Amino acid sequence: MSQSVIEFLTERAKRNPKRVALPECEAEKTLLAAKIVLDSGIGYPVLVNDPEVIKATAEKAGVGLDGMEILDIKNEAAREALVEKYMSMEPRDMSAKGYLRKIENPVYYGMMLVAVGDADCIFCGHTNTTGDVLIAALKTIGLQDGVDVASIYALVEVPGFNGPEGDRIVFADCGLSPEPAAPALASIAIAAADNVRKQMGWEPRVAFLSFSSDGSGKGESVDKVREALRITNERRPDIKADGEFQLDVAIDPETAASKLKRPSEVAGKANILIFPDLNAANIGIKLMQFMAGGSGYGHTISGLRRPVADSSRVATVEEMVGDIAMVVLSASE
Repeated sequence: MSQSVIEFLTERAKRNPKRVALPECEAEKTLLAAKIVLDSGIGYPVLVNDPEVIKATAEKAGVGLDGMEILDIKNEAAREALVEKYMSMEPRDMSAKGYLRKIENPVYYGMMLVAVGDADCIFCGHTNTTGDVLIAALKTIGLQDGVDVASIYALVEVPGFNGPEGDRIVFADCGLSPEPAAPALASIAIAAADNVRKQMGWEPRVAFLSFSSDGSGKGESVDKVREALRITNERRPDIKADGEFQLDVAIDPETAASKLKRPSEVAGKANILIFPDLNAANIGIKLMQFMAGGSGYGHTISGLRRPVADSSRVATVEEMVGDIAMVVLSASE
């Protein structure tokens, strides 16, 4: 029997476990996931919150806290020491007083821990919105040099799907960029391809999705996707990328052979799907989850200086564990 996605991710992550900041300790699922992460050897949970909140949530969830580190965000001396370390590393946009106010919020506190290297990665977004997580990440951790836009990719598992990687495929961008312009879409594709190669060990085959296949349709959105492909090929000719493709042309060999009148290394065998905008990606991933019984893992934000995972607020504990395993893998890289 083949490994499940969770088994696959866990096996890879436990080779090099990392310190994972977990600020949303008011949620029982966070502590349930933290217990699995600790027991399975994926990583070392660092609970970032008011200890009284952590204790109350643990009691409700029936989770023991042995082996988990607790950082008290109400400890004034610890907050000041963290901000002092953060301010000493490089010029900052705000004053120390401003950052001291920010880290009264556990998410900001956790982000700052990662920024200074006191934690290797952070997992949140189960109780905070994606917008909240992204703003905190940008204000404390920041974008990598040369990155156009932050983006999220998800490893998707769909029962009954039979693609080049079995029942697994990657969606991007799944949560951050509402209407990416062509250069940003290219950046999203490149980041997804690089992460998939490093974290999953796959040879990336990137399909840019559209309602049109290879010029069958016309419109500004089609032009944008075609331009994004051109930029991707120009920036990274080593990545196998093609489009614009309708979904069936991207993932079904028979449809690709019927609709596409030219050779392609991607059509019919794509393992990374680049959606033209967030409308399409959000609808697509929720259709997969709620109508096809699929699951999405990962939600690691690509393009940041340090690894940050943004969970879905409807994620199961199992999905959260998968997300944490993937952000640990990012930290390992």
